[in-house]
Amino acid sequence: MAPRANWKGFLRLSLVTCPVALYPATSESEKIAFNQLNRATGHRIKYLKVDADTGDEVPNEDIVKGYQFEKDQFIEVTKEELEEIALESTRTIEIDEFVDRADIDPRYLIRPYYLRPDGKVGHDAFAVIRETIREMDKVAIGRIVLTSREHIIALEPLDKGLVGTLLRYPYEVRSEQEYFDEIQDVKVTKDMLDLARHIVNQKAGTFEPEKFEDHYEAALVDLINKKRAGNPITPKERPAATNVVDLMEALRRSVGKEVAPEQAAKPGKKPKKASSGQKEMLMPIAGKKPAKEAAGKKPAAGTRRKSA
Repeated sequence: MAPRANWKGFLRLSLVTCPVALYPATSESEKIAFNQLNRATGHRIKYLKVDADTGDEVPNEDIVKGYQFEKDQFIEVTKEELEEIALESTRTIEIDEFVDRADIDPRYLIRPYYLRPDGKVGHDAFAVIRETIREMDKVAIGRIVLTSREHIIALEPLDKGLVGTLLRYPYEVRSEQEYFDEIQDVKVTKDMLDLARHIVNQKAGTFEPEKFEDHYEAALVDLINKKRAGNPITPKERPAATNVVDLMEALRRSVGKEVAPEQAAKPGKKPKKASSGQKEMLMPIAGKKPAKEAAGKKPAAGTRRKSA
């Protein structure tokens, strides 16, 4: 079952309109998350919304939005006032133009969403819009309101649906000159480039996301498993920093380093795939059975906190 839609409305290309639903294309839920605890009691920390001056807790119904125009001076804006300036893109993604994919600077990309027809009607109109974008080999640019703000969205065909990527506005992207002005102008020799190209060719491949593993997430799983088992935690040795003096020598040594693994690799060996859910590697909680064994059985009492 697909997750709940983040947004529902209409996709429109001129006079062609269809109802659509927008879903997040990525998820962070599989990553390990930490809670903040009171070291003395082991209890979770709870955050309260309080008045900055009185210290009294403020109920949600008494909290309003405010814009600070001077220090400690605010202009209150009500929910009703915000609704009065609601844009058409609150309920409609209007396609404004079509551009080449290469024209979109990657710095403007924010996050992807899946777009599909909403309900049983409008599939024909959706297919016409999707296949037009595919046939023209373009990216459709429109506008959408999410979390009360209007965003630019770039639409591209993916299988039977569309992928919509939110884009930043120009004022949200910093100029590279602020960071690059102090980079020295260095002349790179042909010999250096030849050696560097050789290293690149030895490392050349195709992008396969499934072969990458989140090493930090795996290290977190290992740490948590060790602490739950009561095993001692020993810090790993950090690699010593190397001071490169001769760049050409470093490039030559790099070429030799890349040749060895290439020769040692066994033909036909597939790369190790990362786990689809890192949390599945965690030890089962004490007092509980795996899902299949636990069916119809009452779980045991909760576990106590362990520390290294």
